[in-house]
Amino acid sequence: MNFMRLRNLCIVLLCLLPAATPAQTADEILAKIIAARGGRDKLRAVRSERISGTISFGDVSGPFVVELKRPLKMHMQLTVQNQTMVRVYDGQSGWANNPFAGKLNPEPMSEDELKNITEESDFDGPLLDYKTKGSQVELAGKDKVNDKNVWRIKLTNKNGDVRFYLFDVDSSLLLKWEGKRKYEGQELPVESYFTDYREVGGLKFAFAIDSGSSATDVNQKIRIDKIDLNPNINDAEFAKPTTPTQPGSPPPNPASQPPAKPPA
Repeated sequence: MNFMRLRNLCIVLLCLLPAATPAQTADEILAKIIAARGGRDKLRAVRSERISGTISFGDVSGPFVVELKRPLKMHMQLTVQNQTMVRVYDGQSGWANNPFAGKLNPEPMSEDELKNITEESDFDGPLLDYKTKGSQVELAGKDKVNDKNVWRIKLTNKNGDVRFYLFDVDSSLLLKWEGKRKYEGQELPVESYFTDYREVGGLKFAFAIDSGSSATDVNQKIRIDKIDLNPNINDAEFAKPTTPTQPGSPPPNPASQPPAKPPA
């Protein structure tokens, strides 16, 4: 067999081999993730949200309501053992009271608190249009969450904070979030698990979020009862709150736990 015939035979054999699957990039996986939620257009069409349900810290629990409105406005209120915590952000300034730590009057948020609530108030989530938000995203390989194969997405925001988002390879839905939260000068590792996905207005939402930190003994459980999309919310809801009435004795301090708004 001469050289030309040998070369032609090799070319034919190569054509018969299955094509290698190209490695997926982070942006390609993010496109699937956004589509699984309901699509970019539907996500951007949401101008406001109202999320209500029950939040539990260990053995104590109570109702919560989170209201969000573009651009970056948030009002969160939770009541546990007849004491009410309120956290408000108007897009620039934030206030919070913490009756569980003896702080009854709303006070301006600290720098760390403002960083946290800025992320929470972005109900598009940090991954949508991450480049315009000054963040970087990379694919950190595959992993497992409760025997499910997941993509591990690493996000580094403009402040240098690192978060990991673990998405189901099959459904492209978020199953786990890993990050850190600063509280009273300490940086606490936090993990959140997302289950019970339901469709609301053509978008998928997790109705059960379980969070905890290895640095504390109290875990947080969120069970969402209802999500309203595009409710009419007066901007006065995002102004500095008044001092609420605070009867009762303090339960374990929920301020050391993840906020009552799931990370997107």
